[in-house]
Amino acid sequence: MGRVYIAGSINMDVVATADRHPRVGETVAGKQVLYFPGGKGANQAVASSRLGVKTTLIGRLGKDSFGAELRTFLGAQGIDLGSVRDADTHSGTAIITVAASDNTIVVIPGSNALVSADDVADVPLAKGDVAVSQFEIPLPTIAAFFERARSTGATTLLNPAPAQKMSGELLALVDILVLNETELGFLAGVELSDSDEAATIIAVARKLQARADQTICITLGKRGVLALAGREEFAVPGRAVKAVDTTGAGDCFVGALASQLAEGVQLRSALAFANAAASISVQRMGAGPSMPTAAEVAAVL
Repeated sequence: MGRVYIAGSINMDVVATADRHPRVGETVAGKQVLYFPGGKGANQAVASSRLGVKTTLIGRLGKDSFGAELRTFLGAQGIDLGSVRDADTHSGTAIITVAASDNTIVVIPGSNALVSADDVADVPLAKGDVAVSQFEIPLPTIAAFFERARSTGATTLLNPAPAQKMSGELLALVDILVLNETELGFLAGVELSDSDEAATIIAVARKLQARADQTICITLGKRGVLALAGREEFAVPGRAVKAVDTTGAGDCFVGALASQLAEGVQLRSALAFANAAASISVQRMGAGPSMPTAAEVAAVL
């Protein structure tokens, strides 16, 4: 059984709830303000660790009150924090507005912008491990992390969110790419929506595929997941649930998928498991705190 190593962001999510989102220049009355541990890297690490897989997080925290709170929370989830270093700046912060189950997010990188190639240089990756990253830390750091992972025989998994252009060299280092239809369209230079036919989405994924053996998984919310695994394509059905807060659902999916792959589960079954985990997370408030346990996922499969 392998380990999951996640190089990524750690944020404090400051969540404001309201009946509706404000228009530009408008002020609306909110209901409450909540503080949740978040950041895509931390969320994915919490998801993986809560599912019972040994998980190491690589990142940076500021020497501020948010940094201390985040370190305490993540340690309590059983995550190995030996590679989370301090930074002489504020911790990453996300300002989130939740209204009618949808969210808007502004992310201030803070210490996450200082995660460097040196931070990933001594991570003890091995064959069977899964190396995960996202786009909330510098791209050269991700490339260094994935180069190291591939040299050891570990599997690389990239969640290219928030979407930004990346080099062909970085894409070629990715074994498994997990993204939604909007991110896929952005990277491929094609406009896609969640109402597009599966065949259309897969055709775009084929254009983006950097290697013949690369896997691309497209998450479509309640429609489930489409997968292009090398030349094979298949779909995993979605799950109909009443969403309360979708913040962190994609991170839950990625962390759960990584945990299953580290345990040697085949891709189709791992995707079904990850889909179930994400469907549980959207029924709870917050990102990190909403991640389910293995028993909770097993109960709905």
